[in-house]
Amino acid sequence: MFFHPAVIAILLASGLGVAMLLAAAPFAAQVIRRWDTGSGSELQLVLERRTYLFSTLLAFVFAAQLLGLLLFVFNADAMAVMFVGAMCAVGTLNVNPWGFPALGAQVALFFLAAVWLAINHLDNQAPDYPLVRLKYALFLAFGPLLAGSFALQFAYFQGLRADVITSCCGSLFSADTQGLSGDLSALPPRPALWGFYGSLALATAAAGHAWLRRRSGPLLALASALAFGAAMAGILSFLSLYVYEHPHHHCPFCILKPEYGHQGYALYIPLFVATAAGLAAGAVQLCGRKASLRARAPALTGRLAATAGAGFLLFAVVATAMIWRSNLILLG
Repeated sequence: MFFHPAVIAILLASGLGVAMLLAAAPFAAQVIRRWDTGSGSELQLVLERRTYLFSTLLAFVFAAQLLGLLLFVFNADAMAVMFVGAMCAVGTLNVNPWGFPALGAQVALFFLAAVWLAINHLDNQAPDYPLVRLKYALFLAFGPLLAGSFALQFAYFQGLRADVITSCCGSLFSADTQGLSGDLSALPPRPALWGFYGSLALATAAAGHAWLRRRSGPLLALASALAFGAAMAGILSFLSLYVYEHPHHHCPFCILKPEYGHQGYALYIPLFVATAAGLAAGAVQLCGRKASLRARAPALTGRLAATAGAGFLLFAVVATAMIWRSNLILLG
């Protein structure tokens, strides 16, 4: 399985990220200890020059994580035909114990990368780079997760065996299944629908307020996290049923397949982008208290809020269209 093109691309991107992490870690530690913009020492001048290079490299690493999630999910779905019993990405991820942990780590990296990139962008706008220590400290904090994600992906792809009989999505996303996936699948449709649209309305309203007032970023971040959780629960409990027009098919991955018109990408991409922008808006406002950023942070907060609001609104429109077109009558 190592020679599958998508597997090579995923491992290469993650491996390069870990290599850049190891290369940049000593410099990051030095910046955290010795950075002083008020000093005209030779060391400070060297740090300032190297910061441009390392910040660009780190931005590349984190930007790769944004695309890495999409490629990982697409590859898991595409490889389902190689395993007996697999109908979608669930079967591929269930081939060994490392599939879903690898996916979870990639999702976490997606959101953390978006936050870091927003902080880095804000820091680069100020002449004194007031967030240099913070962004390099965050980089070192995120490093173990990046390395862990690579290790999980390597273990997962190394353990793929075509002769393994795996389980389909029906065994995992069912009301009778024990665990979180079963609990979410068993949620009553009507309360889940109210929570689904209510949380999206709250997140969109918070985004609109943050866009107009250029503040309330932390509130938007909280509302975005809540909307993401409610949206995923809604997809499992009722929205997937409308897509498949089947009262017991709760899989959140099958909607990515061509027989359903790849509708899942139109659903998930706006949701993930909106949530990432909302979380980043909160981080930007919290970091914008520095004197040189007080005039810059509100503008970036507003742009991120506009992205979050548009993303949540688009997600709601796509979800509503799926329900409207469906022939399934779920709620009387």
